[in-house]
Amino acid sequence: MTTTTKNRIESIDFLKGLVMVIMALDHVRDYFHYSAFFFNPTDPTVTSVPIFFTRFMTHFCAPAFSFLAGLSAYMIGKRKPLNELSRFLFKRGIWLVFVEVIIISLAWKFDFQFRHIGLQTIWSLGVSMMVLAGLIYLPKKFIWAFSLVIIFGHNLLDNIHFDGNFVWSMLHEPQKFEFAEGYTVVFAYSLLPWVAVMSLGYCFGSLYDSTFDAARRKRLLNRLGVGSFILFFILAAINKYGDPFPWTNYGYSIKTVMAILNVNKYPPSLQYLLITLGGALLFLAHSEKLKGKVVDFFTVFGRVPFFYYVLHIYLIHLLAAFAAYFTGFGWNALVLPRFITRVEALQGYGFNLITVYLVWIVVIIALYPLCKKFDTYKQNNKDKWWLSYL
Repeated sequence: MTTTTKNRIESIDFLKGLVMVIMALDHVRDYFHYSAFFFNPTDPTVTSVPIFFTRFMTHFCAPAFSFLAGLSAYMIGKRKPLNELSRFLFKRGIWLVFVEVIIISLAWKFDFQFRHIGLQTIWSLGVSMMVLAGLIYLPKKFIWAFSLVIIFGHNLLDNIHFDGNFVWSMLHEPQKFEFAEGYTVVFAYSLLPWVAVMSLGYCFGSLYDSTFDAARRKRLLNRLGVGSFILFFILAAINKYGDPFPWTNYGYSIKTVMAILNVNKYPPSLQYLLITLGGALLFLAHSEKLKGKVVDFFTVFGRVPFFYYVLHIYLIHLLAAFAAYFTGFGWNALVLPRFITRVEALQGYGFNLITVYLVWIVVIIALYPLCKKFDTYKQNNKDKWWLSYL
């Protein structure tokens, strides 16, 4: 029997940091890639293999981070009474929704008029925390059932449509609403099944109790990860359930491979969650004993994910404004009335995929020392309550 070790905790931060760094690649692609303004990067009929997999690998980020947020909530709960944990989750959830609407919306658009508000990752994390704040009072078996029923069953709702219904859009079907002339809000991250991904992570937290055997944990994570992949391919072979858009067979070609992997993210389908969370479980199973400079590098970002998330969007957008200025579009072209890839006036702006990767590397290198300093500050000031909200 093994006890909780520093290595195991670092494996969680390692995965957090890794997905945060990979996530930045997709955001750089949005702001710098020429083709982002013309076609969907995962559409097999128009995309290329490098573009497709540049986008596909970033699919792992949001599910892994939501899952780990729930797992982290469980670990925090081992140090707090249940009612204190519930209050913390609820208050932090409200804070995250505020951050999404004001701070993150401004980062994406640089528009002080707030003409377009996209409720995305931070919004879904915030509401999921508020839901989890109530769920933790219930028996663990109920939380397991709640999580699995929603994750495995929400695709039964795919054929139900209520156009213009605010509540339905918030729950399951992303739509845009105009709340005043020229002002819109989009529920990009509908709550089903995101709330269940976080509560599932909370359930997995018990695997990281100090009394839980490390070898058994690794076996369980391996089996569940492999099982998720197997179920993904079974559902893909049947091609009837698990994703709202059945894949098209293009024969024995890479297009068919891309078609199978082109799973729906908005909202995340069962197949999307199987392949992404399956990958996260396998990573956790095999990363506990990893050490070295590479692990330390990514772990820094994983310990300050919120701080990094806010900074990286502002930095990417600022660099894009400079790029637009020096390529003749003008910096003010990056004051956006809607999400950047939907702005027709920017068609023709952008660079090749190699440049996208170079900008991504610059962003990560630039943010590392800031994240390192903030991480050190957090570690040395654990008595400051407000740091738990950053």
